[in-house]
Amino acid sequence: METYLLGEDPARIEDHWQTMYRGGFYRGGPVLMSAIAGIDQALWDVKGRSFDAPIYDLLGGRARERVRVYQWIGGDRPEGVVRAAEKKVEAGFDALKMNATAELRRIDSPATVAAAVERVASVREAVGPEVDVGVDFHGRASKSMAKRLASALEPSDPLFIEEPVRPEQADALPGIAAHTTIPIAAGERLFSRWDFKPLFEQGVIDVIQPDLSHAGGITEVKKIASMAEAYDVALAPHCPLGPIALASCLQIDACSPNALIQEQSLDIHYNEGSDVLDYLVAPSVFEFEDGYVSLPDGPGLGIEVDEQHVRERAAEAGETDWHNPVWRHPDGSVAEW
Repeated sequence: METYLLGEDPARIEDHWQTMYRGGFYRGGPVLMSAIAGIDQALWDVKGRSFDAPIYDLLGGRARERVRVYQWIGGDRPEGVVRAAEKKVEAGFDALKMNATAELRRIDSPATVAAAVERVASVREAVGPEVDVGVDFHGRASKSMAKRLASALEPSDPLFIEEPVRPEQADALPGIAAHTTIPIAAGERLFSRWDFKPLFEQGVIDVIQPDLSHAGGITEVKKIASMAEAYDVALAPHCPLGPIALASCLQIDACSPNALIQEQSLDIHYNEGSDVLDYLVAPSVFEFEDGYVSLPDGPGLGIEVDEQHVRERAAEAGETDWHNPVWRHPDGSVAEW
């Protein structure tokens, strides 16, 4: 993409997006769309700075004054969720999210279902009905287990169940939806409006979760959000990532009438040795209060990255070789993480 972009007018964002996407014979997927997303976010930042305006002002202006956020609890293999939930509520948050289970066999035991139900119920009992609790299946469940778990979790009244099955099993969602009244959320592993189109047409998705850093950036997710609005589907962008990603999400949340809630990575279990605010010159730009985050009101993305901190962390990058865990069942077969 560098060969095409160098020397071009950065203001022509839509044209650049179309060229990056359509200029190659092979389209879509996580690699191409993540590359486009990074460039797109940068172009919007440049444009906002050139007009001395937040990006959301260039996309129609604010539809809200602040954005509700949720806090993660419990980790990948959820544990200690009650105390973690109580601490987040004490800190002022009124929305939480937790994983439902660790590994799941294709058809797992009644004890596994009972443990998941008890875990979520214990959080509900601890925080009461005023606090929302999202439950992430993380694509770990087969369609059989997703139906059983969704039905069994209903008494705890989750905010939503997230990614009940893997994206490649999306045709199972209507059957899962028939077993529950809990809203269904999905979309963090979809990368364009064309990927989301079948979900909307099924009529069973209640919340979409595109990732601004993987689904084509601000340009594409604004279009996905508008498609969702037409289908009466809420928007909750996926963002267990850093400050640039969060700032980009908030630009879309700000100007999307159907924005429901925003994921963010403060104190998330993936953060070891650094956190989302560490990369900013002025961390106060993300002001968390009463379960909401303020909208960045500076030009462009509204943040200033601490370049020196980035360089220091980059120098350490060679010491790490991060991959997501490979989990295995007791019989040695690979399990979904």
